[in-house]
Amino acid sequence: MTEQQKELTQPESPQPEKNPFILYMKGSEHEEALHRLTLWVRHLLLPVYGREVTSTAPWCTSWWRHQEAVAQLYGLWMAWQELTNPAAGLTGPSVWQRDHLSHVMAALRDPSGPFAGCKSGSHREKEPPGMDAYPS
Repeated sequence: MTEQQKELTQPESPQPEKNPFILYMKGSEHEEALHRLTLWVRHLLLPVYGREVTSTAPWCTSWWRHQEAVAQLYGLWMAWQELTNPAAGLTGPSVWQRDHLSHVMAALRDPSGPFAGCKSGSHREKEPPGMDAYPS
């Protein structure tokens, strides 16, 4: 196993005082987490589980520009780290595929999901839905 593969598969030490979820990170902590996530997506997720891009299964090559994709993929990566750790037991990878991978990839690659309208090499910003002011 190369050092890069070890880095992608070894879980990070938990930090009990902080929420480890990427949407709560700021500055350099966020940038480092996003960098590590992009390595995992590029070198493990897409080559093994990426599947072909079609009109019914879109993918944005600039997926990190979609907050929903970052949140979903980071959660998937966190689960990967936990469930592929030797302490997870022999069924850990199967549990990860069954309980995490299929759902996340289906949601991201849904034709009306976060990559709707994105084409290969062409990112399209999305407008979030609006919300009326809550009456006070």
